[in-house]
This record gives sequence, structure tokens and C-alpha cells, in this order.
Amino acid sequence: MQVILLERVAKLGQMGEEVRVKDGYARNFLLPLGKALRASDANRKRFESQRAQLEARNLEQKSEASKIAEKIDGQSFVMIRQAGESGQLYGSVSSRDIADAVTAGGFSIARGQVAIKAPIKTLGLHEVPLHLHPEVEAKVSINIARSPEEAERQAKGEQVLDREEVSMDDLGLEVGAALAEAGED
Repeated sequence: MQVILLERVAKLGQMGEEVRVKDGYARNFLLPLGKALRASDANRKRFESQRAQLEARNLEQKSEASKIAEKIDGQSFVMIRQAGESGQLYGSVSSRDIADAVTAGGFSIARGQVAIKAPIKTLGLHEVPLHLHPEVEAKVSINIARSPEEAERQAKGEQVLDREEVSMDDLGLEVGAALAEAGED
């Protein structure tokens, strides 16, 4: 299906471009959200008559997103979750959880603006990108810990896991040292 984009869409095109997309993508996403119009002569004329208004609205939204990005970029948010001894979470932290934490921190962020590829499943500090506008991105730090005290220690850069990971090389060296000591006696 041919559509005319009413705003910039990532990995698709700029405002005013006429692009070909799959029918389902157009029917289920672009058209209902007002991001595009079907490409017809009437819609082309309609777009050209509204072009100045659309560009002004886009610039306004971009400037608002830039102001928010300046304030939120580099902020850190703490999330308390239950986890095992190895740091593996019981459950996971999804984009919805991150959006709720950022909103509770005083910024209004929608779940769709959180750009994580997969849910977070471990304790620690995690950098999370936020797409505030198609042309504006900010990064926040999510500090996932078992307690507020642990979150403070993680923020300072301390190792908080109770159990240290022991590699097979370390075990081999320890066994070799023990055998060497036993042989000396």
C-alpha cells in the first residue's frame, strides 16, 4: 500500500514522503495513529494544504522533547526487586516498569518511548535509551537492587553480589596449589 507520511517514522521515511508499506502495517499502525494517509490524489492535495501546519506541529513537538531530554538525560532511577544470590531477578523489568519508575521520578514517559530490546533480568546498573521524539533520544540509568542500601552501594560502584563467581581456572590453580603443598610435607 502506498502512503504519505505525516511525520517522520523511524526506518521508513521523512514527513511528506510517499512510501510503500505492507497493508497490515498501514491499516493497524500508521493510519489509526495519524502517522500517514493513503496515497491518493485527494489526500496529496490535503497534505499539501496542511503541510505548513504539520511542519510547525512537528517542530513544536521536537523542541518540547529536546527540553525534556536535557532534563532527563543522565538521570538515575532506582527499582527494588527480589533476586537470587547470583543476581538473577525473580521475574524481569520490562519497558512498562521502567516507564512507571521514570514517571514516578517526575517525568511523563509512555511505555512506547522506552527502547529496550529485551526485558532486564539481572541486578545492577543498566543504561536505557528513551525515544522522546523520532529525532530526539535520551539515556537514563536504571539501578536495579534488592534493597535501597544495595542500590546506594551499586551507585557508588561497589560489587554487591554476595557470592563471587569462581571460574574453572581459579579452581584449577587452587587445587594445584593444594597438591603442591601436600607434596612438600
